Amino acid sequence: MSDTIEDPVTEDAQRDRPTDDRDVSLRLDGIAKVFADDVVAVDDVSLTIHDGEFIVLVGPSGCGKTTTLRTIAGLEQPTEGRVVIDGEDVSGQDPRERDVAMVFQNYALYPHKTVRENIAFPLEIRKFPDGVIAEHMQETAELLGISELLDRRPADLSGGQQQRVALGRAIIRDPKLFLFDEPLSNLDAKLRIQMRTELNKLHDRVGKTSVYVTHDQVEAMTLSDRVVVMNNGAVQQVDPPEVVYDQPANRFVAGFIGEPPMNFFDVSATTADGVRVTGGGIELRLPAAIGESLSEHGDRERLELGVRPEAFEDAALADESVADGRSVDAHVMVVEPMGPYKDLAVRPADREDEQAAEFTARVSNDTGAIAGDTIRLAVDTDEVHLFDPATGDNLLA
Repeated sequence: MSDTIEDPVTEDAQRDRPTDDRDVSLRLDGIAKVFADDVVAVDDVSLTIHDGEFIVLVGPSGCGKTTTLRTIAGLEQPTEGRVVIDGEDVSGQDPRERDVAMVFQNYALYPHKTVRENIAFPLEIRKFPDGVIAEHMQETAELLGISELLDRRPADLSGGQQQRVALGRAIIRDPKLFLFDEPLSNLDAKLRIQMRTELNKLHDRVGKTSVYVTHDQVEAMTLSDRVVVMNNGAVQQVDPPEVVYDQPANRFVAGFIGEPPMNFFDVSATTADGVRVTGGGIELRLPAAIGESLSEHGDRERLELGVRPEAFEDAALADESVADGRSVDAHVMVVEPMGPYKDLAVRPADREDEQAAEFTARVSNDTGAIAGDTIRLAVDTDEVHLFDPATGDNLLA
C-alpha cells in the first residue's frame, strides 16, 4: 500500500508502549508444526513471555502443548514461525545452543551415576573446572535439600527425590529458560501436592523464566503466573489463572477448567422484560448488566448458558430470600459428600422438557438433601456465562 495510515493514539499511550524486548524472555511468532500425513500438531501459536514468568501450557492429550515445548527446546523444528529467546531468533539452532534446561516426565537420570554425578553432568560436558562444579553442586544441593543424597544412585531414591535430582541437573546450568514436560505426572497424589509447593518455592528463589506443560488443571492453576489453554493445536486463552476461571474466553475453556466442570444448558433468550433464559428444564431471570452486555452482540434467540456447580446453593440455606427467576427445582439423584460441601447430581424437576439434562450442584455440607429428594436450588445469576452456540465464544467475557 502506498498510503500510510497513522495510528491515532495519544502521547501518553505512545509513551506507555514498550519500545523493545528487553523484558521479554521468550517469544513465539506464529509457530506451526505439521507432521507426516498433514497432521497439524501446532497451529499458529504466538506467545510473549516476560522475564521471570512461570507460564503453564495446559490442555487435553494431543492439544499441541508438548510439541510447542519441544519446539522451544529445539527438539522439534517448526514448519512455520520463529522461536526468539532474549531477542535472538534461535529457530535454526540445535538444542545445546539455546541455553535452555528441560525437565522430563521420566526424570532421565543416568542409573549408573550417583546423584552428584548426575547433577554435575551438564557442567562436566561443558568442561567447567572442578572447583566451579563443586561450588555449584553445593549451592544446588542445599537449595533442593538433597545434600545427604549426593552419593546415592537413582535406584535408591524415591520418586520425589529423583524429581529433585532432575531439577538439580537443570538448575546447576543456570540456563536462560526452564522447560518442564509434565514432571509430576509419575508421582502419587500426595507427592504431587508436595512437589507443587516445592516448585513454587523454587521459582520464587531462582526467579527464572519457566514454561511448564501439564494436562492437570490443578497444576496449571496453582503454579502459573499465566495459563495458556490449548486445544487442537491452537491457543484458546492466555490469562492469569483467576481470569481463566472467572472469565473463560469460550466454551472449551469454560468446560476444561474447573472441577467439577461447568454445566451447560441450551436455552432461548427473551429481552422483552429483562433477560430471561429458558431451556434444559430451567428458567432464569438474569441481571440487567448481563442484558446490557448481551445487547452488544445483537439479537440472539438461541444461546448456551454456562453455570459452574458452585453457583448453586440449597435455597433453604440461603442468607436471604431467593428472588423470582433465580432458582431451579431439581430432583436429587446422587449425593457425594466432599467434606466442607456436597456435590449433588441432579436433574431439573420439570420432566416435560425433553432437553432437561443432568447437572452438578456444589452446595453446603449443611444441606439435608438425599437421593430421591426434590430440592430448590438458588442460582447466583451474577456468575453465569452465555456462549454463542455456533462459535463457542463467551458473549459476556
